[in-house]
Amino acid sequence: MVVLLGVAAALVVVVVAAFPPVAATTCPRCFGMSEVAPGIHTTAAAGPEQVRDLTDLVAQARQRVADFYGDQQSSPTVVACFDDACYERIGGGGERGVAVLNRAVMLSPRGIDAGILAHEMSHVELHTRLGGARSEVPQWFDEGLAVVAGDDRRYIAAPGSADRCLVRPDGPLPASLDEWLEAADADVDVYAEAACEVSRWLAGHESPRAATTQLVAGLRSGEDFADLVR
Repeated sequence: MVVLLGVAAALVVVVVAAFPPVAATTCPRCFGMSEVAPGIHTTAAAGPEQVRDLTDLVAQARQRVADFYGDQQSSPTVVACFDDACYERIGGGGERGVAVLNRAVMLSPRGIDAGILAHEMSHVELHTRLGGARSEVPQWFDEGLAVVAGDDRRYIAAPGSADRCLVRPDGPLPASLDEWLEAADADVDVYAEAACEVSRWLAGHESPRAATTQLVAGLRSGEDFADLVR
């Protein structure tokens, strides 16, 4: 028993050291975070107004995801930082926000925004709905759909616009995660290009919700992504 406990403790240390975001979103209080509402964690030093703004923000983001998909099947934990030191402590980098293992979202001080949070929540929602079929979705589509579902105005025009595209792609978009990260590091406009492709695909259907529902059902039944998204 003592040996097993020692092995378990060693594994915890390895996870914390190698994958801080996983550890921080699994045990936020272990990183000095407080749960200010069910599933919402932030620094204990956050003031009442910051906490109120954060809980309102989470509600808005959840509503955007539910409005787009019809409901929200996922329930990601939200871990939000109001200062850079906090975000570095939980393993964050230069991004504004990030989805962690399809079960949580981390927000940096620059990511306290409904569009950014809904964007990351959309990743979790899509992956939850796809289950094992998530590997069939190219990264550009996953990112473009997250922009649209989250109404992330950094990369897309307002709803009701004749064309929501801000930047049109001039070639194939990155399909793998590694290719996407490399492209996004070189030019952040790749998000807008992906959103352009996805928004135009959605516009060719009865509704974004119906198109996404059909896509998920098709992928889960074994159909090819290329046949479903033309």
